Amino acid sequence: MRVCVVQLNSQENVEANLDRVRACVAQAVALGATLIALPENFAFVGTEDEKRQVAESLEEPGPIVQALLELAKRHGVHIIAGGFPEASGDPQRPYNCSLLAGPAGIVAAYRKIHLFDVSLADGTVLQESKATLEGSEPVVATVEGVGIGMTICYDLRFPELFRKLLDGGSRVVTVPAAFTLTTGKDHWHVLLRARAIENQVYVLAPAQHGKHPLGRQTYGKSMVVDPWGDVIAQVSEGEGIAIVDLDFAYQDRVRAGLPCLSHRKM
Repeated sequence: MRVCVVQLNSQENVEANLDRVRACVAQAVALGATLIALPENFAFVGTEDEKRQVAESLEEPGPIVQALLELAKRHGVHIIAGGFPEASGDPQRPYNCSLLAGPAGIVAAYRKIHLFDVSLADGTVLQESKATLEGSEPVVATVEGVGIGMTICYDLRFPELFRKLLDGGSRVVTVPAAFTLTTGKDHWHVLLRARAIENQVYVLAPAQHGKHPLGRQTYGKSMVVDPWGDVIAQVSEGEGIAIVDLDFAYQDRVRAGLPCLSHRKM
């Protein structure tokens, strides 16, 4: 499976952000990618009030979901749409939804379970739960016969979720993110490699990079980590893509050579 992680610098203008997504997807398709992963907040970064206004229902798709479905159908690929506002039963708190779109339509949708409520040392204060409704169900989808576990950003800090995704048949886990610069520079690589090593899975981590509205700054370093914990592809500074082939025979050898998953007691 040839996969692509996309690194963006999304802003307030939804259509401009979607134009960047279209360009990156076309570039990835031209290089042979069949699974393309977009970061969290790929379509919008702005105020909570504006976020509520751009929230969309999966049953009645708006511009964001329609663009994703059209791209997946036109190019014959699967797209992990990292995180966007999905309308919920609470108009004040849409879900943060990671959507898996395929050529035939919506394959799966994961609503972010762990919400980012923090006050960081650099003065950054984020309270995602004030304007986001938390999800509750882990999601494992299937693409090309391969189990794909879905997470979003802050979920990375909760290894028990990754265990559930492993038990659900995941061979790949996606971690679309908008990691802050403060936390990213110290924790991003370490946590992604840890989750890959302890579960012996491939980890696809597309991320936001750079400066955004409201003074927010994200770390970037979108990457793919293999089941041994090696970073096998990474985007440099700025917007861009990284493409790599996943070798599931290699994954089988890692699991057979170090059978820690079969040694679990809990």
